[in-house]
Amino acid sequence: MHGVFDIVGPVMIGPSSSHTAGAARLGLMARKILGEPAVRADINLHGSFAQTYRGHGTDKALIAGILGFTPDDERIRDALTMAKKQGLDYHFQNVQLEQAHPNTAVIHLIGVTGRTARVRGSSVGGGNIRITNIDGYEVELTGMYPALITIHHDRPGVITKVTQVLARYEVNIAFMRVSRHSRGEMAMMILELDEPLSDEVLDECREVYEVEHAFAIPAI
Repeated sequence: MHGVFDIVGPVMIGPSSSHTAGAARLGLMARKILGEPAVRADINLHGSFAQTYRGHGTDKALIAGILGFTPDDERIRDALTMAKKQGLDYHFQNVQLEQAHPNTAVIHLIGVTGRTARVRGSSVGGGNIRITNIDGYEVELTGMYPALITIHHDRPGVITKVTQVLARYEVNIAFMRVSRHSRGEMAMMILELDEPLSDEVLDECREVYEVEHAFAIPAI
């Protein structure tokens, strides 16, 4: 089933829903995952992104998203100039990735406090995106729902503790995925939710003993 907005396409600035609107959402998602303004962005482009990114404004859209702009923001046209003024150093490189969607970008960000984030995602059509890797963890995140992301020790009962916090506040889980490098080490859990998290709920999730880091990402 498709809604009328899926057929018509997103409200956006630029010539292509995949190469501009989707690219802006990829950059914005990477910025939300980083959790702070970025001072450096190293962006690897694969496939069609690599071949046409200047002509379709993909470079401007990605940087605009990293600056925090939405796909319909008229400032996208001037994003590269604005990035320099705001102290964002950026670099694009074309790469060949195995078994990757044609419109794929790998975005490595460094934030103002030194925090880093490495996000791999694809623009899959109609302005929609799919994040497939965060800091080496295989994930699946669309940005269509607000999400809770935890990085935690892979121990029995951790998932139950976090979901019990959400249940106590009547926060419903739409989708859940857990990824880990190896058994008993660190794991990442992504919970896509039916509603945004309050600071109170997020703080309680962070208090779970095994959770090293927890943060919320709004729908974009």
